[in-house]
Amino acid sequence: MADGSLTAKRQEIALLRRLEERILWLASWTIHNANHLRESRDGLKVGGHQASCASMTTLMTALYMKALRPQDRVAVKPHASPVFHAIQHLFGRQSLDKLKAFRALGGAQSYPSRTKDVDDVDFSTGSVGLGVAVTAFASLAQDYLAARGSVKPENMGRMISLLGDAELDEGNIYEALIEACKHDLRNTWWIVDYNRQSLDATTKDRMFTRYGEIFEAAGWTVETLKWSKRQREAFERPGGAALKTWIETAPNDLYSALTYQGGAAWRERLAADLAGDADALALIGGYKDVDLGELMTELGGHCLETILEAFERASRDDAPRFFIAYTVKGLRLPFQGHKDNHAGLMNPTQIAELRERLGVVEGEEWDALSGLSSAERTALKGLVARAPFAVANDRNHTAATVATPTQDELLAAVGGSGEQSTQAAFGKVMFDIAARKDEFAGRVVTTSPDVTVSTNLGGFVNRRGVFHRRAHEDVFKRRRIPSAQVWSMGETGQHVELGIAENNLFIALAALGLTAPLFGERLFPVGTLYDPFIARGLDALNYACYQDARFLLVATPSGLTLAPEGGAHQSIGSPLIGMSQPGLDSYEPAFADETAVLMAHAFDRIQAADGCSTYLRLSTRAIAQPDRPDDVWKTGVVDGAYWLKPPAPGARLAVVYSGALAPEALEAHAALLEDEPGAGLLAVTSADVLHRDWTAAGRSRWTDGAKRVSTVERLLAGLPREAGLVTLVDGAPATLSWLGSVHGHRLRALGLETFGQSGDLPDLYSKYRLDAEAVLDACADLLA
Repeated sequence: MADGSLTAKRQEIALLRRLEERILWLASWTIHNANHLRESRDGLKVGGHQASCASMTTLMTALYMKALRPQDRVAVKPHASPVFHAIQHLFGRQSLDKLKAFRALGGAQSYPSRTKDVDDVDFSTGSVGLGVAVTAFASLAQDYLAARGSVKPENMGRMISLLGDAELDEGNIYEALIEACKHDLRNTWWIVDYNRQSLDATTKDRMFTRYGEIFEAAGWTVETLKWSKRQREAFERPGGAALKTWIETAPNDLYSALTYQGGAAWRERLAADLAGDADALALIGGYKDVDLGELMTELGGHCLETILEAFERASRDDAPRFFIAYTVKGLRLPFQGHKDNHAGLMNPTQIAELRERLGVVEGEEWDALSGLSSAERTALKGLVARAPFAVANDRNHTAATVATPTQDELLAAVGGSGEQSTQAAFGKVMFDIAARKDEFAGRVVTTSPDVTVSTNLGGFVNRRGVFHRRAHEDVFKRRRIPSAQVWSMGETGQHVELGIAENNLFIALAALGLTAPLFGERLFPVGTLYDPFIARGLDALNYACYQDARFLLVATPSGLTLAPEGGAHQSIGSPLIGMSQPGLDSYEPAFADETAVLMAHAFDRIQAADGCSTYLRLSTRAIAQPDRPDDVWKTGVVDGAYWLKPPAPGARLAVVYSGALAPEALEAHAALLEDEPGAGLLAVTSADVLHRDWTAAGRSRWTDGAKRVSTVERLLAGLPREAGLVTLVDGAPATLSWLGSVHGHRLRALGLETFGQSGDLPDLYSKYRLDAEAVLDACADLLA
């Protein structure tokens, strides 16, 4: 039985090797077709990273054909995208037409994309390092759901990242690693393609020891896959120890250069360096040049036996794993090991040589099994069909719709009189949600990078607690020390507390905002941070939106209005960030009731088929609340603007404001009415939604077949063409300056274009020309 099992294992390895070769071929041919065969109308290089694909092919073959289960989730190294698409094609999940259109419109994407690829992409990758970190937070999201019984123990998946070693230079990986350690991460594998080359050159020597130390210190199990089975066997022979020592001490650049030059160069260098060691020279002399080259370059990351044994060990528990898999960039391709091979492409002669070497029939290049015997084809198809990952299973789930609070319910939470800030209103709504007993409240999860209290989430956390896989006692409470924060910590908690790292916040929101398609369970993530520091995590925010993750982002306090904190904390460009970010509706309410309406809208958008995430830019400035004669304003709040004071027919002026500067706009408008009794006052709650609607309407005759009128066109239509607009925003004036283009109105845009400083509001608004006097001066200028 033992001999039979060993024989079967050897046969399977042989089949996997053959399949691996064909995956490498299909990935290489896909890139070649895009660059050399498909018509090029613009003359630009298409690219595709054949060398990066070659270094990952063995690892991905082992992973997808043996180790992965349907519940496992993978973030694929961006430059290994063609390998991923080739494997998906073998599983029947990627069409040949998409491969032929790789990097063309409608084809397989350059880097795996959840929203633009048709095959089974779990996490979009492309911005280096972020695809790595998201798997840690996806594991945290899975633990959060498992604690509530929404993911059963038998369905717990591994969150796996395939990454290039150069990605380990990205700081966000270590920020995520620290957070993962705090949250007792599990079920996570990070598999490093350690080819010791980056875009520009070979990487620094000996870093693998440092990487292992870092991850071991964080509680991860480190598996170093350095040697192949063939190499280990050679090292056991006389002279093998010397050969192993030579490889271990060889500089990366020398190793790469000899890899490129081939077996004869290896022989020459080894004979010189090992001269005097008769056993080592005899060992080397026993190999032909081609075999010696293969021995020296078939590292652990290219050995199926070594990889599969490591994966099998790792599958025995749920401890996080960090695999350092030694590979050769471009292995088996003509530019293997060359320091310039990152974006290299095989020319027609070279691809023809590879085709011949692998036995692919000319003219049958798109058939991954071309040239194989009938028995081999049947065996390889059977191998693919038996892969655990090939089980017919819809891995892209749909979550049931959850009833969300109505506008009126959330309006009741904030009240309507006195002075309030939008940040305080947000806190009141969240506190009210925490008191609810419905399904929606149980699915709200909040998170913040150590600013939970100062962004008004404290009340929610007092009622709902902090999530942690192990319960922690509130020592202050037990010892009866008074504290406003009574935070229980355990599996039932609904707040994920993060350290001060905005990248982690946005990647956590990405993972929590993808639980519906990943796990079939809808969450309503709410993340808070200081508005100026959106820029610090902007790459990760863009990454979250690119995946169509759904969440509510609350950025507060904001702008010059954060007066005592000084220029470093006073955001300027964040309104423009909100306007320019796809997949994110940006709003800046001025009043508490607007905030409540927008939160109700945001929760609906999270689960709408055509929805997206929402960003609220809030303020700590308490201002008087308006009297509302009717409910018409609610629609305008969601649509982006409404007339707080409609203009009279023939009006010559309108003041347009957004956010916390509403009192200055109101004061200026009241004074303006003395000379211009018909002047209007327009409240803009979303320059983003308004502008996007306007530009879409402008192209609607071509995209929709008929011209339509946008919200802002309708709102400004009541003003004569010769009327003037004065816009006011606590941020970049460009936020609203485009309004003059809607109907050709003359416009003066007020806002911030320089860093602020510490002070009180009267002084700062006066200095930076954001006060009522500045508005009136701008109005006078327009009328002059």
